[in-house]
Amino acid sequence: MTRRLFISYFENEKDILNATNAARENNYKILDVYTPYAVHGMDEAMGLKPSKLPWICLALGLFGAIAKLWYQVWTSATSWPVNVGGKPLSSIPAFVPVTFEVMVLFAGVGTVLTFFIISKLRPGKKPKALYPKVTDNRFALVLVQSDARFDIDEAKKIFSSFNAVEYEEKLEKEEN
Repeated sequence: MTRRLFISYFENEKDILNATNAARENNYKILDVYTPYAVHGMDEAMGLKPSKLPWICLALGLFGAIAKLWYQVWTSATSWPVNVGGKPLSSIPAFVPVTFEVMVLFAGVGTVLTFFIISKLRPGKKPKALYPKVTDNRFALVLVQSDARFDIDEAKKIFSSFNAVEYEEKLEKEEN
């Protein structure tokens, strides 16, 4: 299935930020915004929800810490009890440094793997061709023309007030 896209190009971040806010105010469906670097406030302008990745990172870190702590207590006090210098068999303070390291390892590696799974990034995936000069010095706002009420002239009029440099219409296949 194909979709019709309307792309507006801008020269600076202030214009793309204001144009994105205007697009949301005029109920345009924003597909994506392409910028050569991160623009502060763009996620609010696009109306994106906060990411759940920090919560996943916390859960993975806690899982790693609890699993490692359980393993150390189990091996030192239950499975292989060795009395060294009269110390207690399950000396939790002695396990803190290694438990912390394993927690950081689980959180870091697990979050990266989760990000790759959620983003559908995998080895051998062909990169999606971006729009001209977006990775160098241009900013692009991509709107979906979802119905017949989408007025291109009205959109051009709105975005020209934000110093849009160029406009383009494209037909693109939807990715599943």
